[in-house]
Amino acid sequence: MQAPVAPKNRLEFLNTRPPPNYVAGLGRGATGFTTRSDIGPARAAPDLPDRSAAPIGAAAPARKDEEEEEAEDKGYDENQKFDEFEGNDVGLFASAEYDEEDKEADAVWDEIDKRMDSRRKDRREARLKEEIEKYRASNPKITEQFADLKRKLVTLSAAEWDSIPEIGDYSSRNKKKRFESFTPVPDTMLEKARQEKENVTALDPRSRAVGGTETPYSQTPDLTAVGEGRGTVLSLKLDRLSDSVSGLTVVDPKGYLTDLKSMKITSDAEISDIKKARLLLKSVIQTNPKHPPGWIAAARLEEVAGKIQFARDLIKKGCEECPKNEDVWIEACRLANPDEAKGVIARGVKAIPNSVKLWMQAAKLEHDEASKSKVLRKGLENIPDSVRLWKAVVELANEEDAKLLLQRAVECCPLHVELWLALARLETYDAAKKVLNKAREKLPKEPAIWITAAKLEEANGNTAMVGKIIERGIRALQREGVEIDREAWMKEAEAAERAGSVATCNAIISNTIGIGVEEEDRKATWVADAEECKKRGSIETARAIYSHALAAFLTKKSIWLKAAQLEKAHGTRESLDALLRKAVSYTPQAEVLWLMGAKEKWLAGDVPAARHILQEAYRAIPDSEEIWLAAFKLEFENNEPERARMLLAKAREKGGERVWMKSAIVERELGNTEEERKLLNEGLKLFPSFFKLWLMLGQLEERLGRLPQAKEAYELGLKQCPNSTPLWLSLANLEERMSGLSKVRAVLTTARKRNPQNPELWLAAIRTEARHGSKREAEILMAKALQECPNSGILWAANIDMVSRPLRQSKSQDALKRCEHDSHVIAAIAKLFWHDRKIDKARRWLNRAVTLAPDVGDFWGLLYKFELQYGTEEQQKEVLRKCIAAEPKHGEKWQPISKAVENSHQPVEAILKKLVIALGKEEKAAKENKH
Repeated sequence: MQAPVAPKNRLEFLNTRPPPNYVAGLGRGATGFTTRSDIGPARAAPDLPDRSAAPIGAAAPARKDEEEEEAEDKGYDENQKFDEFEGNDVGLFASAEYDEEDKEADAVWDEIDKRMDSRRKDRREARLKEEIEKYRASNPKITEQFADLKRKLVTLSAAEWDSIPEIGDYSSRNKKKRFESFTPVPDTMLEKARQEKENVTALDPRSRAVGGTETPYSQTPDLTAVGEGRGTVLSLKLDRLSDSVSGLTVVDPKGYLTDLKSMKITSDAEISDIKKARLLLKSVIQTNPKHPPGWIAAARLEEVAGKIQFARDLIKKGCEECPKNEDVWIEACRLANPDEAKGVIARGVKAIPNSVKLWMQAAKLEHDEASKSKVLRKGLENIPDSVRLWKAVVELANEEDAKLLLQRAVECCPLHVELWLALARLETYDAAKKVLNKAREKLPKEPAIWITAAKLEEANGNTAMVGKIIERGIRALQREGVEIDREAWMKEAEAAERAGSVATCNAIISNTIGIGVEEEDRKATWVADAEECKKRGSIETARAIYSHALAAFLTKKSIWLKAAQLEKAHGTRESLDALLRKAVSYTPQAEVLWLMGAKEKWLAGDVPAARHILQEAYRAIPDSEEIWLAAFKLEFENNEPERARMLLAKAREKGGERVWMKSAIVERELGNTEEERKLLNEGLKLFPSFFKLWLMLGQLEERLGRLPQAKEAYELGLKQCPNSTPLWLSLANLEERMSGLSKVRAVLTTARKRNPQNPELWLAAIRTEARHGSKREAEILMAKALQECPNSGILWAANIDMVSRPLRQSKSQDALKRCEHDSHVIAAIAKLFWHDRKIDKARRWLNRAVTLAPDVGDFWGLLYKFELQYGTEEQQKEVLRKCIAAEPKHGEKWQPISKAVENSHQPVEAILKKLVIALGKEEKAAKENKH
């Protein structure tokens, strides 16, 4: 038997050598591509053995072991796959060790790469910046293209604005279609429209069959016809109301529209509610017919429903069921016709003759005063003790009749103080005293009688009796057990002041101000009371409180000062002078009172009196530097330089640094530069830490053109006073003139390191960069400054001015969050409103700024400039008056003008006007720089 043949392997061809130039798939038309990774290294491929001759399952030849050994000798495998990133050398040094030398070499190469990159960085950034600027110049934004045109819109008038045509709507959505199709209307629709519009003049036969009283069939109403019918009716009504002769209408259009609006349209829901309420109220009045509110509610419901006659019938039944209730009668009078109202109220007062409400209602129904008085007198016959009726009838009577009526009224109503006081006011002096004495007997616990008696005495010139009457009245009230309420009596004092009874006001205060106040709290309580009265406008009451407090505390300087301030604000020069003379006699060591007295005399033009007061002050306080300086200022401001020199020469023997400074100021204004330098040098030897002397010395050298000496003075001053901001700023300004921007930066940087969190120094650096065109650097400095000084108002104000107009609103909001009550921020926001021509808001914010900082002259200059542009003459005068009263001393732009030598004796008004001129020039220069 023949042995079975072994099956032939289907994949045997995989172990055979392919034919030469064989490409897989070429026979069936498939072509591919070959990459280097498929080929492998560019080396000759080893000869592969012919695996077809080998039996199945035989071991592989030993060629593989030889190749592995050869790769180990070489250190890499040359038959490895090609790497697309590293190339063919990816495994060349794979087996080598990474030692310290390799690490050091990599670090050196990294440093070389960084160095080369930094050398090219500046050029690369400059080239990139130049390309961006060139691109922006060639492709500007739309807002930048039309910016100059938008600025010119300010000059357009209202007529030119109105003449600009409307642009119209050219969108494709609203354009008419080019081709429109039309569909003809069917004949049936035209016939139906004709039938709806035609007028029928004959009755329908079917309707005549039933007498013409029924509608034979229902038909949907035509809303168009209904609308046209309403219009026809309205036109007929208007034609009826028009004047057929002149052709002019007599219809009041406003009244007609009001009538249309007042027409009540009742919905189904409201009708349902009315029906339910009607049932409920019907049940109420049927189950309890003697309940007046039920009848009133039912009548008012019918009134609301529009059934006025039914409401009158209901309330009439209510009056029959409840004849003794005055509310029902008053409601019946209200609902009745005007002709029937008197009859209704007459039946009411007949049923209830003691009802004050009904008699008052009956008087209201009368039209003339005589009839009203007659009705009220009739009511008084029935109710003689009604104060309301007595007051009403007295108001209608003349003076003589009123007196007789009040005499009868106090007999009928002896316990009502208003009637007694009214009678006393109408009587003569002697008769009024008798009336008040009778009133005191009847009403011993009533304080108003005593106060009225005091006013009576004051009105008749007996001011000496006023205090006695009030004092006696308080004792009598205390005997009767009446508690004296201090606050209530103070209100009575204020009322007496408003009535013109000043002596009574003073008497009340002097006798009641100390009641219920502890000994140790008297001063604070009385001063607080006086300040509250002053806020309410009760000046005489406040003056009386201060007078009483000064009687108890004669040597308290603070009370004298507050009283003097009150007299200065609301009194006369004579009263203030008398008060100050009295004050310095009790407190001779209070130099502020002496100075106030001297200043008031000086302002009044009495210079000899001011000198006399200062001489007395010097005798009382011989070592007071303030007295010496006040005497110097008095002589200097009145053009007496020699006397001022003599005073300062004596003052320098004992005085401090301010005396030396004032001495140098005198010599500066007189033009004696050598004497000024001598005084400054001597003063600096005695007071080297007083920065103002160093500042004046540097300014002296600057005026003489000796800039190096000025720089030396500032530097020496900064060694002694390193925290003086004015010295740093002066040195920076000098360096800017001498050396330029780089030196200024160094000075201001050093200043900020010595004085951290100083907004003035940051602001100076920011402005310096802006002046030299470094806008980007200025913005960076501003950001750093706001990080270091986040609550600085001057920095936020400068930031608002620096940013572009679209960003100013958001910056203003941020500034208000940080420093809401800062005057600089308020002024900056006011300028924004000003530029946007929001006049009322700008005025309000500028007034707020000068209220917050009245000592800063810059804000007064802005407000006055604003009023010159938009305000009236009265508003301009008011700003001038307030500025003169405030006497501003500070301000970035105010001080250079006020401290200039040529303006040393100028009044506040002149300096304010010069500041306005300077602000105008500055604004004009800023506009020119922008354009």
